[in-house]
Amino acid sequence: MTTTADRGPAATRTPHGGTPAVSREPSFLGAWNSAVTSYYVLVGASALLVVVGLVMVLSSSSVESLAAGDSPYAVFLNQAKYALIGLPVLLVLARTPVRLIRAAAWPVLGGAVLFQMLVFTPLGCGAGGNRNWVCFPVGGVTAQPSETVKLALAVWLGAVLTRKLALLHEWKHSLVPAVPVAGLAIGAVLLGHDLGTALVLVLLVAGAMFVAGVPLRIFAVAGAVAAVGVAVLAIGSENRVNRIMSWLSATCDVTNECYQTLHGGWGLATGGIGGLGLGESREKWSYLPAAHNDFIFAILGEELGLVGTLLVLGLFALLAFAMVRVISRHPDPFVKITTAGICAWVVGQAAINIAVVIGLAPVIGVPLPLVSAGGSALIVTMAALGVLISFARSEPGAAEALAARPSVVRRSLAVIGRTRG
Repeated sequence: MTTTADRGPAATRTPHGGTPAVSREPSFLGAWNSAVTSYYVLVGASALLVVVGLVMVLSSSSVESLAAGDSPYAVFLNQAKYALIGLPVLLVLARTPVRLIRAAAWPVLGGAVLFQMLVFTPLGCGAGGNRNWVCFPVGGVTAQPSETVKLALAVWLGAVLTRKLALLHEWKHSLVPAVPVAGLAIGAVLLGHDLGTALVLVLLVAGAMFVAGVPLRIFAVAGAVAAVGVAVLAIGSENRVNRIMSWLSATCDVTNECYQTLHGGWGLATGGIGGLGLGESREKWSYLPAAHNDFIFAILGEELGLVGTLLVLGLFALLAFAMVRVISRHPDPFVKITTAGICAWVVGQAAINIAVVIGLAPVIGVPLPLVSAGGSALIVTMAALGVLISFARSEPGAAEALAARPSVVRRSLAVIGRTRG
């Protein structure tokens, strides 16, 4: 006689004696909703953007380097050196506990502001009317302190606004000390006449305060004040007024004010769908100023076409997705607020740069994060991504999932074993 025990649990049988279909989530959706999705998306998108940036810096700078009597690899090797410096910084911060990052908020911001003030000492140097670099006499090393202010301000806002979450509905607690201290940091950047970086910092502060829950009425007032401030700063500079008027004018002088924007547009238009081919840009032959810096997106579009530009846009969209995912999933308000500030900075700066290149905004002078040439910007942006990766590692369930992964050595041995078998 066959018993129920011999047949197995009744729940595992259908009325017809077959095995029921097991309801499972599709593997793709399961991976996308995994606890470590934010971690892997941040790591993958960041790595790809750095690689794309190195390739495009090499392509866009080689001609100018030769014209200057240097090696065609001079700018690329510098950028690669900065990437190698930024990599251990990213790895260390990615392994740093959230509590230590939060504890460093005040010292890091103080150090960043003091570093920024060095531009007004004999060590300060600049170009194009901006004084926002520090030139060290030993080794010809230069640094842009305003880049460090971005990361420091994002972490500081996260720490301060977290402590005042229950009081943010009151205007005085929403504004103090966040706005005065942020205003001091932004003011130090503006003293060096770097309006572009100051605008990015304003976006950073707005992003952090929005996620913190600052009332919208305060945003309206602050937005009006910021708009008036930007207008005053723009009107007070003949160079800025010329840029804005040339952007608005339909009869702009294409040999002067509109020269850079026009050639950037020509580069994008020439690229078409698939591009001219890597290294085949025509605009980089001393036609397009700042081809490896602020206008590298135009060279990318010329050589890699619409496909290349959509790839870069897609990678920034993935970064934004991962950051929004961290904000929505992480229980720590410090992580949420800091991530929002970094997201507004990186994605907002990318949007500004691309808008300038395609002619939707006047020339401002901000680089494309992780892609444009620039040591300070690359290292600090990689540091910020390291902080975000640390946050992603501490998402609910992420630490356990990452700890359960087999090591690289074990995975490699398993693959070798299967191959030999």
